[in-house]
Amino acid sequence: MTEPSGGSNKPKRPVVVPAVALVAVTALGITALLGGFAEVPDPAPPQYGEGAVLDQGQFSTQFVTAKVATQKAKADWDTDKRFVELTFKVTNQGKATAMVGLPPSKPEGSISATSFAGSLVKVTPQVQAKGVPTVYSLSKNAQSGQLQPGVPTTVILRYDLDGAAKPPERVTLDVAGFEYEPGFNDPTFHWTLISEETDSEESGSGVPGNGRRPVVQAQVTLPVHGAEAT
Repeated sequence: MTEPSGGSNKPKRPVVVPAVALVAVTALGITALLGGFAEVPDPAPPQYGEGAVLDQGQFSTQFVTAKVATQKAKADWDTDKRFVELTFKVTNQGKATAMVGLPPSKPEGSISATSFAGSLVKVTPQVQAKGVPTVYSLSKNAQSGQLQPGVPTTVILRYDLDGAAKPPERVTLDVAGFEYEPGFNDPTFHWTLISEETDSEESGSGVPGNGRRPVVQAQVTLPVHGAEAT
């Protein structure tokens, strides 16, 4: 027996729509209803504490300790000096001698930094100190401004406290890293602080760093030993 001619009685094949596509369409609809996409904040950098070791590319750095130090007055009419000292154990992982340097006065000022201390882009809270801090390396009890390749070296960052200023109970360091790459117009490879472009509101004229800012690789919080006793 043959099947009757005319319209087919076969059911129509269902059209399969992936669940992912349905979720995406629904999400887009809800987003449009709420007024568009909200800007997602940058994730917080990794958090570290006393004794942590951080690979910064050019340097391997251990954040040893922070403390209040005192230097006795040399004369009866003088007063004792007080300092906040941060101690690091730094190994220069490059092939050439590196400089200890100074931390920048502002984070964007570190963009062209080529020294270890230049990667300490921000200290919070700001230590109430006299002038700029002192930074030096110690090798066989001799102070220096250099870091030799492959040699673990103690580095001291010292803030001379201003008068009766109270030292902070803890400090948090925003730490940047370095990458080994050629220059823009120079094919020679060298260590460069890792940075990123700022948005249009941050990159106005006169901003150090030419519209760029350092990328904070990690935040390290150190208790300031002895601060509670001052």
